Amino acid sequence: MGTVILVRHGRTQANVDGILAGRTAGVDLDDRGREQAAATSERLMTVPLVGIVSSPLERCRQTSGLILDRQQGSPEFLVEDDITECDYGDWQGGTLKQLSTEKLWKVVQSSPSAAAFPGGESLAAMQARSVAAIRRLDARFEEQHGPGAVWVAVSHGDIIKSILADAYGMHLDLFQRISVGPASVSIVRYGAGAPSVHATNTESGDLSWLRTVPPSADAPVGGGAGPA
Repeated sequence: MGTVILVRHGRTQANVDGILAGRTAGVDLDDRGREQAAATSERLMTVPLVGIVSSPLERCRQTSGLILDRQQGSPEFLVEDDITECDYGDWQGGTLKQLSTEKLWKVVQSSPSAAAFPGGESLAAMQARSVAAIRRLDARFEEQHGPGAVWVAVSHGDIIKSILADAYGMHLDLFQRISVGPASVSIVRYGAGAPSVHATNTESGDLSWLRTVPPSADAPVGGGAGPA
């Protein structure tokens, strides 16, 4: 079973200003975002990553670059279009304050599986492409490096929330209940059966336990003893 570490990009000025940046070009990490990404890269220094996969947008590539720079080995670096930000269409560039007055806003909040952005994509299509990409890449890294393969995917809040919802077995309509902060780390292991979620939205903590080969894909009855 491979292990994917899902990392959201660090903070941007658009995040601070409450702007839905979407796929807008030139949205970079701000000073705080670079600090967040650097702290996450230090957490990941103890994990021998076999690969780092990034959304093509600048803020994710910048976050990925900091992670790559602090790796002692030479993980493969890939850019994957299918984990890029949701195509928010006509909503892109709007302020969250303004968008919250739209009728679609309530659908996005309460029934996201029914939400399709005008001129863009639906949240269901976003989840389908991103989950398929993560599962495909995880199988690839496991085939190349064995069951202990650990890799990083650097992406966006809604993308990571939708991947976690799939891993939890949650309906997409519940994915807004998941929080994913800037430069946060979430961890999913994919086995032959159901995925297992080992962390969500963490900003601190030792990750060196990921150096060990994962145990059986079966969930430990009673909770188990935890990582060595």
